[in-house]
Amino acid sequence: GAGPGAGRTKKKQKRFVPQRVKLPRAADPLLAVLGWGVTHQINELSQVPLPVMLLPDDFKASSKIKVNNHLFNRENLPSHFKFKEYCPQVFRNLRERFGVDDQDYQVSLTRSPPRWAGSGHRLLLSADRTLVLKELSSEDVADVHGLLSHYHQYVVQCHGQTLLPRFLGMYRVSVDSEDTYLLVMRNLFSHRLPVHRKYDLKGSLVDREASDKEKGKELPTLKDVDFLNKNEKVFVEEEQQREFMDKLKRDVE
Repeated sequence: GAGPGAGRTKKKQKRFVPQRVKLPRAADPLLAVLGWGVTHQINELSQVPLPVMLLPDDFKASSKIKVNNHLFNRENLPSHFKFKEYCPQVFRNLRERFGVDDQDYQVSLTRSPPRWAGSGHRLLLSADRTLVLKELSSEDVADVHGLLSHYHQYVVQCHGQTLLPRFLGMYRVSVDSEDTYLLVMRNLFSHRLPVHRKYDLKGSLVDREASDKEKGKELPTLKDVDFLNKNEKVFVEEEQQREFMDKLKRDVE
């Protein structure tokens, strides 16, 4: 006869089978998980057809994955971690509008681990210097969510021609019960040309001079007063000047 409980069908647990992705060694577990997560997400997205249009739900959506006791890639990754991508379809669409190919984006973030840059503000720079990752608070993430729909609408209207930061992805990486939120943006500086002098200009002269400590650095970030004191000028061709001013006017309207 049938044993007890034979009539019940056991619900099959969906088991996640991790992909074997060869990642470069990252000493920092956070960066190892980031590289793994971005690779996983881009691969997942490539299986999903592009939506004809984004829906309101896409601006609230997220994709989460939790990995426990995995046995692959052990030398690189912690044994427990979580990875979350916010609004995957929205950022995929923004990357497309900013002319950033998903495979190039993945390579920039994973071929070699990004490195921490700058002090105080937690910034990461991708190894090929094309992307900047800014560490956010959970409140910042909520703020980005709040403006994402308007931001996306504006990027569509201006065909990606804007001086605003170019948002390309937003993630939460959880290692050892600690959450790190990261926003990925295009790096404004050229990744090919070396920077000889650097200014952070705000159009104000109040408290806008670099400190002596800053000026002592190899490549200091100078400010408005320093720009005037050095009698610096920026020469921009007429056509570029017109384009720049058009973008600026549109961005602030």
